[in-house]
Amino acid sequence: MAANGPQASKVLAFPGAFPGHGVQQVGFERGELMRILDLYGRMVAAGEWRDYAMDFNRDIAVFAAFRRTAEYPQTRIEKRPALRNRQGMWTLFGEQGQVLKRGHELAGVLAPIERRLVKVVDE
Repeated sequence: MAANGPQASKVLAFPGAFPGHGVQQVGFERGELMRILDLYGRMVAAGEWRDYAMDFNRDIAVFAAFRRTAEYPQTRIEKRPALRNRQGMWTLFGEQGQVLKRGHELAGVLAPIERRLVKVVDE
């Protein structure tokens, strides 16, 4: 089928391709992702976590760590830039969805997991 006529030359912009246009998505910066994946690697080595998932959309970026693949996440780390000036854009959730820690800095939010990792390694 040949594409002729006015529709053949119409170019559509990809959503989010140009700053200030379309839907943007929240993601992790390189340093943030390195910090999270470093912790993930240490938890895997300690036998606590086995799998992870990441989700990125317009309002939130999520990193979820699982003890087994087909279950609810044991830990979920969320980045919500809209909360940056309020309670902090970082939130750590537990297995039942309870908020374990909120904060402005990723290191402070990850501290409860790192303390648990020290206990696991010492045992």
